[in-house]
Amino acid sequence: MTISYWEVAIKLAIGLLSLVFVINISGKGNLAPNSASDQVQNYVLGGIIGGVIYSPSITVFQFIIILLIWAILVLSLKWLKTNNHWVKQVIDGQPLVLIKGGKLDVEACRSAGLSASDVALKLRGQGIFQIKQVKRAVLEQNGQLVLVQFGEENPKYPIITDGVIQLDLLDTIDKTEDWLLKELASQGYDNVADIFIAEYDKGEISVVTY
Repeated sequence: MTISYWEVAIKLAIGLLSLVFVINISGKGNLAPNSASDQVQNYVLGGIIGGVIYSPSITVFQFIIILLIWAILVLSLKWLKTNNHWVKQVIDGQPLVLIKGGKLDVEACRSAGLSASDVALKLRGQGIFQIKQVKRAVLEQNGQLVLVQFGEENPKYPIITDGVIQLDLLDTIDKTEDWLLKELASQGYDNVADIFIAEYDKGEISVVTY
């Protein structure tokens, strides 16, 4: 099998440009995955580039067409995740609450594939040595553990995202949905669905609408 190094170089250049493209359209600044779909996209792109570069049976033109198809799929998936909350939950999953009110949810740990030593290691990494110190611990889709300790008033998550009230977060700060709706109404926001994101900080609610 004869390898054309010029063709390989062209394919490498196109592959490099496609990596830059996916970083730009994802808005992440790098290829580090933030969700399951990000990781799958990285694997697929790596497989396409690695499998095609040294295959003389696939021309440069065919390589470009394959990358265009992949880009269309990625953009379509990104649009669906941005505009459909249900699709985003199905594809990326949801954060898991591992600790609530100083009590560890063993079933949640098992569903995340975490052993007791794994949980203890994540807690120690944030300077926590006893579960009872933790008011709330959430395992993000990328594996990061976000903690709220007893005595902390402010949640570390928005209380509204994509027009959806995060009821469990309101419970963390000892607030109710009725309280939130009244506070929003006092600021002139009557429809939660119009709110892109809302944050609670030191008794104040900051709102960003669509």
